[in-house]
Amino acid sequence: MSALDSLTEPAVPRQAPQAAAAPKRRDRAGLLRSLLASRKALSGAVVLVLFVLAALLAPLIAPGDPSTINGLGASAPSGSHLLGTTAKGQDVLALTLWGARSSLFVGFCVGLAATALAVLVGMAGAYFGRVVDDVLSLVTNIFLLVPGVPLLVVLAAFMPPGTATVILVLVVTGWAGSARVLRAQATSIRGKDFVAASVVTGERAVRIMFREILPNMASVVMTTLLGCVIFGIGAQAGLEFLGLGDASVVSWGTNLYWAGNDGALMTGAWWAFVPSGLCIALVAFALAMVNYAVDEITNPRLRARRAKNRNRKG
Repeated sequence: MSALDSLTEPAVPRQAPQAAAAPKRRDRAGLLRSLLASRKALSGAVVLVLFVLAALLAPLIAPGDPSTINGLGASAPSGSHLLGTTAKGQDVLALTLWGARSSLFVGFCVGLAATALAVLVGMAGAYFGRVVDDVLSLVTNIFLLVPGVPLLVVLAAFMPPGTATVILVLVVTGWAGSARVLRAQATSIRGKDFVAASVVTGERAVRIMFREILPNMASVVMTTLLGCVIFGIGAQAGLEFLGLGDASVVSWGTNLYWAGNDGALMTGAWWAFVPSGLCIALVAFALAMVNYAVDEITNPRLRARRAKNRNRKG
C-alpha cells in the first residue's frame, strides 16, 4: 500500500465507533440473558409481577371503597371474608389489595426519583471535579451525617399530609448514600481512555455523561434503584405506622396503623396486621432477590465463586 492510499483510507474512522458500540450492546444483551437464566432473579420478578397485577386488579377483585366502616366488627378469616375483617368491619383482603396500589406506587416513585437524583449528583461531581465536586460532596456529606429517622419524622410532621409529601420526604432523605456510591463508580469510568477521547473530540459534557459514562454504570444504577425501592416501601410503612402519613389513604402502612389503634395485637386479631406486614416483607424479599442476582452477575468475585461452586457440584 502506498503512502497516498494509507492517507486516503476512509473505512477506519467510520468503523471505530461501531466497533466500540458493539461490545456495549453485547454486554447489555449478556446481562439480560444472565438475569433471565438466574433463578433468584426470576423468582423475585415473578413475585413482583404478582403483586403489581394484584394492585392493578384491585378494583375488579374488591370493588367499592375498602375503608367503608360497617357494623360487622372483627371476625376471623372465613368463606365470606377470606382474610377476615377489622374491628371496624372492613374487609382485610380489600384493604390489602388496595393498599398495594399506594405502597407500590410510592416505593417505585421514591426509587426512581432518588436514583435519578443520585445519578445526577454522582456523575456531575465525578465528571466536572474541583469546585463542583467539592460542593456536591459537601451537600452529600451533610445529608449523610444528619440522622435519617429523626429527619424523616421532622419533615413528615411539619409538612401537609399526603402521598406527594411522603414521596418528597423519602426522596430528600434517601438519595445521599446512593450518590456516594455512584460518584465513586463514575470517577473510575471518568479516567478511561474512551471518555478522554470524547472530551478531546469536543463532545458536550451532558452527552459524555449520559452516552459514555452512564451505560457503563448500568449494573450499579440498577442495584441502586432496587435498594431505593425497598427503602421507599419500608420507610413509607414506618412513617404511616407512626401516624405521620395520611391516615385517609389506604396503604400497607395505614393498615398497620389502624390495626395498632384498634388493639388488634392485644385482642389476638392477627389477621388485621399480618397480611400487610407479610406483603411488605415479600416485596422487599423479591426486590432483594433481584438485587442479589444483579450483583452476582456483574460482580467478578461473586461470579468466580459461583463458577467454583458449580465445578464442585459437577
